[in-house]
Amino acid sequence: MWITVFRNRLRTDAAADYGDVASRMKALAQRMPGYIGFKTFSADDGERVSLVEFDSLEALLAWKNHPEHRAAQERGRQAYYSEYSVQSAEIARDYRFSLDPQQPASSAIRSGD
Repeated sequence: MWITVFRNRLRTDAAADYGDVASRMKALAQRMPGYIGFKTFSADDGERVSLVEFDSLEALLAWKNHPEHRAAQERGRQAYYSEYSVQSAEIARDYRFSLDPQQPASSAIRSGD
């Protein structure tokens, strides 16, 4: 599994269409082969963090380089963000716990552990 961490701050004069574009990018990710999840969180200080998960690097790069996503990235630099950073990494370990019997108690550990 691969995860991208997108940390950002919106400009004070961010374009009004930001919400629509962000929703379209989430929907685009959800339609991509290999998609696992997409969540966004906002901190009290205005920082926003999105976590996007794909099952492979190839799937992640296909989403990253999709023409509609590329256009949104450019629009973000021009009209939405005062700053951002992006980190992508392969997940080496993935542990889970849940009291919900429908959820797995734990997930497989990658080889080498």
